[in-house]
Amino acid sequence: MPIESGSCASARQAKQKRKSHSLSIRRTNSSEQERAGLQRDMLEGQDSKLPSAVRNTLLELFGQIEREFENLYIENLELRREIDTLNERLAGEGQTVDGAELSKGQLKTKASHSTSQLSQKLKTTYKASTSKIVSSFKTTTSRAICQLVKEYVGHRDGIWDVSVAKTQPVVLGTASADHTALLWSIETGKCLVKYVGHVGSVNSIKFHPTEQVALTASGDQTAHIWRYIVQLPTPQPTADSNQASGEDEVEISDKDEPDGDGDGCSDCPTVRAPLTSLKSHQGVVIAADWLVGGKQAVTASWDRTANLYDVETSELVHSLTGHDQELTHCCTHPTQRLVVTSSRDTTFRLWDFRDPSIHSVNVFQGHTDTVTSAVFTVGDNVVSGSDDRTVKVWDLKNMRSPIATIRTDSAVNRINVCVGQRIIALPHDNRQVRLFDMSGVRLARLPRSNRQGHRRMVCCCAWCEDHPICNLFTCGFDRQAIGWNINIPALLQEK
Repeated sequence: MPIESGSCASARQAKQKRKSHSLSIRRTNSSEQERAGLQRDMLEGQDSKLPSAVRNTLLELFGQIEREFENLYIENLELRREIDTLNERLAGEGQTVDGAELSKGQLKTKASHSTSQLSQKLKTTYKASTSKIVSSFKTTTSRAICQLVKEYVGHRDGIWDVSVAKTQPVVLGTASADHTALLWSIETGKCLVKYVGHVGSVNSIKFHPTEQVALTASGDQTAHIWRYIVQLPTPQPTADSNQASGEDEVEISDKDEPDGDGDGCSDCPTVRAPLTSLKSHQGVVIAADWLVGGKQAVTASWDRTANLYDVETSELVHSLTGHDQELTHCCTHPTQRLVVTSSRDTTFRLWDFRDPSIHSVNVFQGHTDTVTSAVFTVGDNVVSGSDDRTVKVWDLKNMRSPIATIRTDSAVNRINVCVGQRIIALPHDNRQVRLFDMSGVRLARLPRSNRQGHRRMVCCCAWCEDHPICNLFTCGFDRQAIGWNINIPALLQEK
């Protein structure tokens, strides 16, 4: 009989607590509108330089945070009451089960197990709610700092590489699997020049440091050097692409991808033949770049070699051998005669041509899968990205281990570093683009929704730090390149 009366009392007590809990929630909900109105009145009474729309957005976000934490607090109290009720019931059962008392050790173990389960439930609920709030806040912040400005549509197949001219006029270049390279007006998004000299996929494009000359690498086993002449059109007012709302991940079919002839690239001036063709490889030429000064060029191939050429004579100066599998990328130092090549053999190699009589090589081992790219930064650092979903920052003076490692959730493609601000842009197979600093701290993720961003794998990124409209460009296998405006001071301040 005592057991039954104790259970009834516990049941009534729990029922009363649930009733008071529901009443407290109703009181909370009924007072939300009054509290929001009071907060708005307080804000309006303060001097602020923020636009009203931004202030209202912040107010709504902080209101959501307050409501979530208030609900969590109420749920926490309820869970604590349930823990106390459970402990009381276990104590009562310990005195009467099978006519014998449970030992203190057994009772303590049973109560501890139940308590830990409830505590874990509380922690899970708290983490899920708070992470949702923080994620929402970060998304809104990233959208304000990273804005889509212009889309460059005209290729008929995926775009492998994107690059920005280093001389005036500053134009954007894209290399595509449709066998063409296109030059674009950054401001208007209009196609200015089409290069059709290759008979295979164009895998990379790089601009000469001082002349209106481009270097392209192709699946036809050659690299071409060709000259272009462009006349920039008058810029038109840019629509605000940031008005696209929502960050929902959606699956979009091929029918929804940009039309390859949408921007009239068929009627732009065409360059059909190169000034020079570099032809020493026995496999796909996957990348090419200019050495400092522009008098020599380096190419990387699937034949496991990299070649150094004299641009004026087209002669092969050095054949760089040593990689065990196909090369994936090559990059040159902006101020020194240094080359870095990456490969599917999980390594990248540093080639030193500063001494004309000798060229030394250093091997960097640290990845567990294909090294998709390795690029130089200011000073003595190299940043490497890999299909093993990591990015590593290396000191050229210490090759044994990286000084920073960035771990991601998707394979990393051709990375690029904002030299002046030391910000790394990571394009991913999963259609995302993320920004990190050199110490591995994540700064932002570029907005991607059903209305903006890439719809397929993002292949490459390119910074253009000084451009007033777009300072970051991305390209992907959805056949488009995108120009972004990154508010770098605000981005670093958020850090």
